[in-house]
Amino acid sequence: MAKKTIENVDVAGKAVLMRVDFNVPLDDNLKITDDRRVRMALPSIKSVVDRGGRVILMSHLGRPKGDGGDAKFSLKPTASCLGELLGQDVAFATDTIGDDAKAKVAGLESGQVLILENLRFNPGEKKGDAAFASELAAFADIYCNDAFGTCHRTDASMVAVPEAMAGKPKVVGFLVAKEIQYLTDVIANPERPFVAILGGAKVSDKIKVIDNLLGICDKVLIGGAMAYTFALAEGGQVGDSLVEKDKVDLASELIQKGGDKLMLPVDTHCGDDFSGDCNKQVVKAGAIPDGFEGLDIGPETAKLYAETVKSAKTVVWNGPMGVFEMAPFDEGTKAVAQAIADSNSTSIIGGGDSAAAVQQLGFADQVSHVSTGGGASLAMLEGQEFAAVNLLDEA
Repeated sequence: MAKKTIENVDVAGKAVLMRVDFNVPLDDNLKITDDRRVRMALPSIKSVVDRGGRVILMSHLGRPKGDGGDAKFSLKPTASCLGELLGQDVAFATDTIGDDAKAKVAGLESGQVLILENLRFNPGEKKGDAAFASELAAFADIYCNDAFGTCHRTDASMVAVPEAMAGKPKVVGFLVAKEIQYLTDVIANPERPFVAILGGAKVSDKIKVIDNLLGICDKVLIGGAMAYTFALAEGGQVGDSLVEKDKVDLASELIQKGGDKLMLPVDTHCGDDFSGDCNKQVVKAGAIPDGFEGLDIGPETAKLYAETVKSAKTVVWNGPMGVFEMAPFDEGTKAVAQAIADSNSTSIIGGGDSAAAVQQLGFADQVSHVSTGGGASLAMLEGQEFAAVNLLDEA
């Protein structure tokens, strides 16, 4: 599935319209609290700037409603942040396809960078509107997609814009190229044993992922609150644990389909309250007493999962094993993260909570790849095709 990257095209004297994911967290004073997403786009931006191209960046931020409270979703803070990181002024347009954007695009010189205002301020973005897309497309000679977090979406900037740039180069940035390499190519031809670890709260969020991975993995390990829905499907007691009663039949089907491949917890760390100082006990899986709720996999399960990971050559992990933000219910997630970090496997960490856990526990540098897109990485693990990627130029 290799695609042409930004380094494969001549950008000198040309305008590159680059879709980035600058959906950064802002505090009440509109200051960026975590600039990771801006930093991750730097290699692609610098590749164009250093070779004498002009960069027009477009992104969304938050979920503007089209009302008076939308000012807090402006991308303006990202212009000063990027300017500091690049060591040069970064221009900002107060609209996307209006007079200010047109004037600033026209005035852009080689090596300069412009950020357009939040794409979602224009209703055409979410609608995938072709007219909105063609105005954006007219700004540039080259399209570059470096926003993996939105690759599973069909927003105008992801699909209709590259479609409107037919005949012009359409490439991926370094970030998307890396995601494709790991989440598509590695999983298509994994070194074996191939182990997937899936956690999180809901079976419903991961049904298609579990189903798809049972077909390609050697082992699929289940943790997090969704394990209690599986326990219920096996006739176990789950006390006050978070369960999806309407998904018990589906969990039963996955147990049947998975056979020995599907590994479920053998014990559970539970508490009589959702807090770190509650009464705690470790019980066998499916034996959670009334008044208690499962909050983590138990120590025996953590040991079993760590052993399974140790012998793996490829590991995919999406979703924590328990309430990792609250000691001591972070122990299962820690044990799995440690085992992945210690293994010699190609290790791929899905976005969202798993990525946060790996960062928080200090293991980010000891794994092969931490995905930048929670929803997008899940969609890829489900085996979904992405129109936003498929229509880009093949390598």
